[in-house]
Amino acid sequence: MAELNSTPEKSGGRRAIRRIPARVDLTAMVDLAFLLITFFMLTTVLTKPRVMPLAMPVTGPSGFVPETGTMTVCLGKNNQSVWYMGMAANPLTEPKQANYGKELGAAIAAKVTEVFKRTGKGLFVIIKPSDHSVYNNLVETIDELHTEGVPSYAIARIAPEDIGFLKNKGLY
Repeated sequence: MAELNSTPEKSGGRRAIRRIPARVDLTAMVDLAFLLITFFMLTTVLTKPRVMPLAMPVTGPSGFVPETGTMTVCLGKNNQSVWYMGMAANPLTEPKQANYGKELGAAIAAKVTEVFKRTGKGLFVIIKPSDHSVYNNLVETIDELHTEGVPSYAIARIAPEDIGFLKNKGLY
């Protein structure tokens, strides 16, 4: 039980007036305070989670994606990546090194418009993280794809040819 006691003050006069000490029971106030604290702790949202929608492939016949509409991004070390058009065995463009952010976003945007003008379809991007890349690089790459409006992408295992491209640029 919580209570507040006060002792009477001594007066310097001749007559001593006997005062009754004030006694206030604070149990109800303490209970109310803990109920309010509990209520606000349980109902407060500190941060709202931000989730990107995930589209899973539908069952049925697989579609063909031409090499001219496929871009491969290999994630390397030191926040660097290598990208090229086509397949790893015979790339259509020379593999190019790019930083994450504006540089990679500009390359993706240019290829999105180029492929759409040529074929009328969207660009398909294959993301291949290496053993030396970090998870944040994968998230930044997916964010760039989402920002540039890439309709479909896949995350695949890195091939030995892709590791060779990364080693040539010093990113593996």
